[in-house]
Order: sequence, then C-alpha cells, then structure tokens
Amino acid sequence: MNAHPRHLSIQDFTYPLPAERIASEPLPDRTASRLLVSRNGTLTDKHFRDLPHELPAGAMLVFNDTRVVRARLLARRPTGGQVELFCLEPVAPHRSLELALQQTGQCTWRCLVGNGRRWKEGPVLLEFETADGQQATLWAERQAQEAGTALIDFRWEPASLPFAEVLRAGGHLPLPPYLGRLDTPTDAVRYQTVYAAAEGAVAAPTAGLHFTPELLTELQQQGFSTGHVTLHVGAGTFQPVKAEHMADHPMHTEPILVSAALLRQLLAHRPRPVLAVGTTSLRTLESLYWLGVGLLRATEVDATQEVGELRMTQWQPYDMAEAAASISAEMALEALLQHLAATGTDTLQASTRLLIAPGYTFRLVDGLITNFHQPESTLLLLVAALMGPEWRTLYNHALTEGYRFLSYGDSSLLLPGTIIDNSSIS
Repeated sequence: MNAHPRHLSIQDFTYPLPAERIASEPLPDRTASRLLVSRNGTLTDKHFRDLPHELPAGAMLVFNDTRVVRARLLARRPTGGQVELFCLEPVAPHRSLELALQQTGQCTWRCLVGNGRRWKEGPVLLEFETADGQQATLWAERQAQEAGTALIDFRWEPASLPFAEVLRAGGHLPLPPYLGRLDTPTDAVRYQTVYAAAEGAVAAPTAGLHFTPELLTELQQQGFSTGHVTLHVGAGTFQPVKAEHMADHPMHTEPILVSAALLRQLLAHRPRPVLAVGTTSLRTLESLYWLGVGLLRATEVDATQEVGELRMTQWQPYDMAEAAASISAEMALEALLQHLAATGTDTLQASTRLLIAPGYTFRLVDGLITNFHQPESTLLLLVAALMGPEWRTLYNHALTEGYRFLSYGDSSLLLPGTIIDNSSIS
C-alpha cells in the first residue's frame, strides 16, 4: 500500500479530450470497435473481435449483468412546461431496489429534477401507453429538497402496474449527460449489454457493450470461463470530482449482488487470472475481498451486518490495509461463503462505496477490459491504480491514433506487468 489516496489531487489525473473524440452514437457492429491492448507496458492496436486471441491463457472474465432501467421521466406542469425527473434510488415503502420496482400504486424515490424552478407546488403529470395498449397516467409531487436532489412522491393509474412497468412504458433511457440528446430506438438496444438480466442500473456498464452472443460463444469454445456479478450502476458514475483532493469527494453507494456459485467459481479458479469486464465488475470483485475481511475482523466498523446486508466505505481498503495483510483472497471468499451458509441464503446482498485510486493493492482482479474515461473522474483514478503512470501513455496513444472515447467509444484490454500467464496451470 502506497500513500493514502485521500491526499491525491484530481488535477493530476486530467488530459485534453476534444469534444469530437467523444462517441455520440454506437457503431453498427458491436465488435467493430477498436481495442487498445496494453500488455506489460507494450501497446497494440486491435479490434474488439480480436479479444479471444489477446486474453491471457486460462483467464476468467467476470461481467456485470445489470440492466439499465428507463429512469428518466419527462413530465409536464399544468401550465405545459416540462419537468425532468431522474429516478436515483427508492425511499418508500421499500429501499430495496428489487421490491421498489415491483411496488404498485404509489412510491417515493430520490430524484434529480431538471427544469424545476417554475415547479412551485402541486403534481406534474405524465401520460403514456403500456406495452399492452392501456392508457396510463403518472402523477409526481415534490416532497422535500435535499442536497441537490428531491424526494418525489409518485402515484399512477392503473394502480395495478408495478413501478418497473411505469418506467418501461413511460420513461427514457438515462443516456450520459455529455451526449446531450434523448434516447432513440437504437439506444434501447445498444445501451444495454446482450447479457443484461437484473433491472436496476441508471447507467450501462459500458465495457460490456462491445460483446455479442457470437463473441461470448467463441470465448467459451476457446476455454475461457465466465461469471456474472450484479452492481446496479448509479448516477454517481457521471458525477465529476469537484473537490481539489479526494478526501473531500464522497463516493456514491451502489448495491451489489453476488451468488454463492460465483464465489465458489472464483475460489476454484485461483490462482489463474481473473479479468473484470468493466470498472463496475472490478469494484464488485475487489469489494468482495474487503467484505470478507470485515467478516473475519468483526470488530471493524467499516463492514457491518444489518438485516443480512454488508456495507463498506470508500476508505476501508486503505484504513484496514495493515489488518488485512495476513488475509488471503481465498480466506476472504471462504468467509463470505460461510456468512451465506449461516444466514441461509445463496446470494450475497451488499453495498459498496469503494474508491479505487493509486495506492490501492488489487486482491482479486488481474486485468481489466474498459472504455476510455473522462478526465478528472473516479473511473480514470481506477485505471491509474491498475496501470500506474503508464495510464498517460495509454491515453496519449488513444488520442493520437484516433480512438473514440467514453460510453459509446472504443475499448481497451489492460494487462499490467503484474499479471501472470498461467497457461501451465490446470
């Protein structure tokens, strides 16, 4: 563990990103995107369809199977003015995302509100048609304003509709704000991964947008194992770091779900390399280690059990580094499996605020597939933690060679010098 990342200045993690280099639309073919391979410091220009030939032998790829919900609601005031409501997280009657999406009749969510200055009081209205042709109406009323967000009471007719169906039928995909446009029918397909399963994200795990069913089949045929975790990506992924130093930047909380089967798969796979598909998969995997450490050291307050859920803070890995020195990844995974057995469940439900920045020591992940991220972002900090100062060489090469950036942009395969080729391990 190096110097504490609390002291990092975000201004040290910037680069010039011309607007024309931000991809505004997806390519017609998902696998046609370019792939910049960084292997032990050597850069190679490929295409994403070449991925199976570039992976380390015996690698396991871990995907985030969250599905983006249509969380952007465009309602109207009685006078006709538009108000945008961006649903962030459920508040009542359920805080559990799964239960909140199944809620019927009414609910309360924390939302971002756009164009809300003239929305003084009373409800705003959204009329829409359900998938089976029913006419439906949603009313939204602002309850309270809190730190840039608002608590919004929703009610709707027909009241028998679950809120998930209200969003599906009446909402829009929350595209990244830097795209500056509403979603299109193309986005409805392309801003989801082909393996998306668990509804709940308000942003796509964009590293996975390059995969097709055919490419996934090819990976399996070539002997690469795959696994899935769930991290419901929050709007905080778009939040710029405004603080001068990271100590003053609060990380957002995101729910994660990981099956006991995936934990056992990770245990059986070690010590062969594990590659995260996207920063969200990486943060989930690394969170597993620290949640296991918290269970093994139950006196630590940063990983507390509450109604079966484990939580961790953004600084836990750095504050517990010395205490965790003797705890292997295998020990942490075993502790999580024992926790699931003791609580009688086969799915770990937890939340994480993990911030991965230079100074972080990786415990479960050996490499990363990821897009090119915004300057001065926590995602760029994560890349810098994995690659060290080489991240600048990587990004300079991508800029010089015409790579497309951000959510709909090109991809990279990052294999730092610490990765081991375990082709001889069976």
